[in-house]
Amino acid sequence: MPTRPGCGENCAATEHRPGTSVDGPATDRRRRPSSGVDVPDEHSPCAGSLPRVPAKLEGKVATAPPRPSRTQPVAVSELATTVDAHLTAPDRAHVQVGGVTLRAQHVRPGDLFAALPGTRVHGADFAAQAVANGAVAVLTDAAGAEKVHDVPVLVHPDPRGVLGRLASRVYGDPSAKLAVWGVTGTSGKTTTSYMIDSALRAAGRATGLIGTVETRVAGDRLDSALTTPEAPDLQALLAVMVECGTTDVAMEVSSHALRLGRVGGVGFAVGAFTNLSQDHLDFHPDMEDYFRTKAELFDGRARTEVVCVDGEWGPRLVTDHTVTVATTKPAHWTATDVTVSATGEQTFTAHGPDGVTLDVALRLPGDFNIANALLAVACLHSQGVPLDAVREGLRDVQVPGRMQRVDEGQDFTAVVDYSHKPAAVALALDAVRARATGRVITVLGCGGDRDTAKRPLMGEEAARRSDVLVVTDDNPRGEDPALIRAAMLHGALAVPDDERGEIVEIGDRRRAIEHAVSLARTGDVVVVAGKGHETGQEIAGVVHPFSDVDALTDAIRGATR
Repeated sequence: MPTRPGCGENCAATEHRPGTSVDGPATDRRRRPSSGVDVPDEHSPCAGSLPRVPAKLEGKVATAPPRPSRTQPVAVSELATTVDAHLTAPDRAHVQVGGVTLRAQHVRPGDLFAALPGTRVHGADFAAQAVANGAVAVLTDAAGAEKVHDVPVLVHPDPRGVLGRLASRVYGDPSAKLAVWGVTGTSGKTTTSYMIDSALRAAGRATGLIGTVETRVAGDRLDSALTTPEAPDLQALLAVMVECGTTDVAMEVSSHALRLGRVGGVGFAVGAFTNLSQDHLDFHPDMEDYFRTKAELFDGRARTEVVCVDGEWGPRLVTDHTVTVATTKPAHWTATDVTVSATGEQTFTAHGPDGVTLDVALRLPGDFNIANALLAVACLHSQGVPLDAVREGLRDVQVPGRMQRVDEGQDFTAVVDYSHKPAAVALALDAVRARATGRVITVLGCGGDRDTAKRPLMGEEAARRSDVLVVTDDNPRGEDPALIRAAMLHGALAVPDDERGEIVEIGDRRRAIEHAVSLARTGDVVVVAGKGHETGQEIAGVVHPFSDVDALTDAIRGATR
């Protein structure tokens, strides 16, 4: 199984993104070790009568993920039974477990430490540190059990696969006390989750949000290091939300989360599928494996399944009980009477079962956002959310870094978008082309240490749809950025001359954005694609502060002085 460069203890594979860090905010990260300082219980979100994330956590990834202020300890023997694990010390079956972590430096007294096998090291190598920090039990495999001493060990052949269920038991099965709305797919997870969250809030629900851009608890925000947190962190987070009085949680479910068991033990009220296109083929051997992993959300985990069937993959998920959504073919939910304003705002009419209709207005441009909104409508209607609240929530929703306009009074349109895969690049550029009266000028890079096959494809899609394409860097990580750009240029230059515009290579991302802005004239559209909401640029293992929104804003201000 692939591993993230620099990954150590218990790390098999992640979709960790720059601009966020498990050790703290990107601006503080300089290869430093974790401080090992936990957030004390009295500072837990919603502790006492204060239903909020503490100020020290707002806008950050906490050194140790938040936990509920209270748990009911569970006997280690009961946990062994829950996950069908062998308990090595039956005479210590009474030992009580009050928390779970897979990071030795985050262990609190009374915790169970999950020592998972990795591709480079075994988590059990850190068991002694975990025990010294107060761990009272360890979950691991047979190889790991040989390295653990002094505490009872739960031995299971697939400890990662059962970790979610175990953590759920320790934290009181929090998802059973919430309505969890899970959204999976290649593109649209974030936008659809935000749409669901916005409509639920309009309906008066107390919501939580877990995803690529942020984690939100009781209206307060934490940056997200992973699209879907690791299993014990997710269960603790859901328990915090229960403690805060949350009723509903909109959550992105990545393929990494499904393959690595992060959503084990989570019961979903709704599971939704957006679409599937090439991505993460550094993690999945092929598209079929990628699809099968996504399909795991629809193997009985969700009480209601809602699937967009516009593409080739969605129809394969459909059963007699599936609610279907489509913008291009018959389905339970369809869209008609689509209108698009000069500024990209859209309206359409959603048609559902039994003659249900809803007039929808969106600030977000692009045909793909019609599909996202229709999927959200179908999910919300399936759970009885009032249509007036759905209409209001969709009208007001805005998503950071998703077709986000930057307006400094300039006479051209400027957009930042997270599109970082071939199909998403094509959709975003098609959306802006549809309303551009001038040229489309695109700034695009490709990430390092990730799916290499998509690089020429992204270059090709952007070249076909841009009058000017500026190829630049985007989180080269441990790779030579020039080689990444060369792969993109290979795809871009393969497009016949009469089917593409000008192609420019500028490695420095800030300079690339400034160049694109310097070219813009009245009616043009400048699209800066790839990073979206991110606030860091990872180069050679160091994350440097960088925001496409800020860089584009600065470039426009500088050009219009």
